[in-house]
Amino acid sequence: MQRQDTHSKLIGYLLWIFGFLGAHRFYYGKPVTGTIWFFTFGLLFIGWIVDLFLIPAMDREADLRFTAGDTDYNVAWILLTFLGIFGVHRMYQGKWITGIIYLFTGGLFLLGVLYDFWTLNSQVSIKNAERS
Repeated sequence: MQRQDTHSKLIGYLLWIFGFLGAHRFYYGKPVTGTIWFFTFGLLFIGWIVDLFLIPAMDREADLRFTAGDTDYNVAWILLTFLGIFGVHRMYQGKWITGIIYLFTGGLFLLGVLYDFWTLNSQVSIKNAERS
């Protein structure tokens, strides 16, 4: 059985540009190191540079860990990264009530956006598994 491509190296590299803030690590399902990168500017930029070479491996691992389906990880992550405080990523997943709450509360005062950076891959996996 061939594994489905859930994450994109192109999106990973685009997020890597902001990687000193951990964006690409969150995208590939590594919230702990994403948080460390966020608070240390990518381990003082050294870890950020090393990650340039680790992205292909992180991409393969993410493809194995997460469930492919109708809800696209790449779309969800782009929406979260650039429009998270407006809740658009939640509306994309069909979570209209929390999406509207995010819209009027700045992503529930940014704490909701942080929560979603930690859990978005799991949220999309569950959504995709329910549709299977």
